This record gives sequence, C-alpha cells and structure tokens, in this order.
Amino acid sequence: MATLMRYEPWALHRDLINEVNRFFERAVGADESSGATAEWAPAVDIEEYADKFVLYADVPGVDPKAIEVTLENGVLTLSGTREKTVNQNGVEAMRTERASGRFFRRFSLPDTVDAEAVSAKGANGVLEIVIPKRPAAQPRKITVTQ
Repeated sequence: MATLMRYEPWALHRDLINEVNRFFERAVGADESSGATAEWAPAVDIEEYADKFVLYADVPGVDPKAIEVTLENGVLTLSGTREKTVNQNGVEAMRTERASGRFFRRFSLPDTVDAEAVSAKGANGVLEIVIPKRPAAQPRKITVTQ
C-alpha cells in the first residue's frame, strides 16, 4: 500500500531558516518578546485603530481560561502551556510539527493605552485582546481678553 504525501519543496528550507532564526534570537537576546523558559511562542497579529489596539494570538489546543494575560508597567504578557498529546501504545509518531510546552510573549505598549479597560477572550484557538486607547486631550480654544 502506497502512502500519499503532499509535495512541499520548500518546507524543509523554511523550517531550517525558522530554527536558525530562533537560535540566534535566543543567543543574542534579539527577541525580547519570548522568554528564556518558553518552548514556543504563539504567532501574533496586532491591529491599530483610532480608539484601540487589537491583538490576535494563535493558541490552538490551549484552554483560554488557562492563558495568563497580565499588564504591568506598560508591558503586556501572555503565557501558558500547551500539553503534549500522549501517544497510545502501538502508535509511532511519523512527524511532529506542533510545539508543546510553555509559551511566553511580551509586548511593550504605548503610554496612550487605557490599562484599566483591557479585555481578552478566546475562541477557536485564537486569543483576542482588545486594548483601548485613552481619549486624547482635545485642543481647547482660549479666548484672549483685554
């Protein structure tokens, strides 16, 4: 019986580049958003709107209630753990690409955010964090009197 596999000619090349980049980031401390104790870091998208920032973190297989989100001194921190799946007897892992273990990401936020109004929710393996901006001080017209 033949096994069909999807042909991805650049997959190994891409994986090698990603591993080398992660190695150098850890070695020289270039990426301050991942922790020394983290086994992996979730992919994150950040969108900026006029009144808020929205951060989307890919955390498939992680219970949203088990993710720790903290905001302290202008630094937003995401951390948690994705448990490794337990292999059953007689099952041989042919390929393992999904990282497991502890994850950690850290982001410095601008002074314009409203730290008291940050909210987070998780659904379908994506953690969404809404970070409102404080209302900007509106210019005020001052009347000059004589």
